[in-house]
Amino acid sequence: MNITEALAAAEITVAPLSLSEEFCKKYGAYDNSGAIFAAPAQITGALFALDLTPSAARRAKEEGCNLIVTHHPAIFAGVKQISALPQSPTSALAYCIAHGISVISMHLNFDAAPRGIDAWLMRGLGGEREEEVMNVLSGGGYGRLFRVEEQPFERFCKAVSKEFSTGRCRFYGSGVTKKVASFCGAGCYDDSVAFAVSHGADTFVSADIKHHHIAALANAGLNVVEMTHYASEFYGFSRIYAELKGVYPFPCVLHREDALL
Repeated sequence: MNITEALAAAEITVAPLSLSEEFCKKYGAYDNSGAIFAAPAQITGALFALDLTPSAARRAKEEGCNLIVTHHPAIFAGVKQISALPQSPTSALAYCIAHGISVISMHLNFDAAPRGIDAWLMRGLGGEREEEVMNVLSGGGYGRLFRVEEQPFERFCKAVSKEFSTGRCRFYGSGVTKKVASFCGAGCYDDSVAFAVSHGADTFVSADIKHHHIAALANAGLNVVEMTHYASEFYGFSRIYAELKGVYPFPCVLHREDALL
């Protein structure tokens, strides 16, 4: 299997790149998913990592993997030069190029797929199915409103920390949690705040939340759970890894950056 075939298998199994294209066109987003660097060799093994970091690139070589599958695009916006210097943001990509390690990035399509990262965030929080989706797509969507077992907010917070294996969440609020709005990654914007409030959510969950949005949610009477970006997405990404591991005809390994959880 070469990189083109590996990319096609990921699209068929989890989500086509066209889902990312639809998201961008319909909601004014930007993405750069797909094959970031394609080496000509047949794939001997794949390492799955949320980000293309130097540690992920080095581990891929140590494990005999010549493909890295990331969630966040290894190149997102314009890059004027690729540098191998340790302090450069392109050092990991330069390492991959030097060692013939192909890189596939699957971003918004993995977020929005029916069994994607945003859907897995909902399940990890205790939801079984969404009542509403904020950004609806032809297959899947992003931003979910759902019900969970009614419980004290304090208990919900403890369950989140345990299920997502993270001690770095921040919690604001009190009372009960029974109707949650969640958005994987950095999903807190004016529209997602308005979505949660207008649909009667009592708890809002996302990552990288700005102060003025926390204040707006608190003033509207909502509890707020601010996860790390990594924790909110690695949970679902690891499950996508498990699914693709059963499809790819070569060894696969999962790379986790514990410092970011």
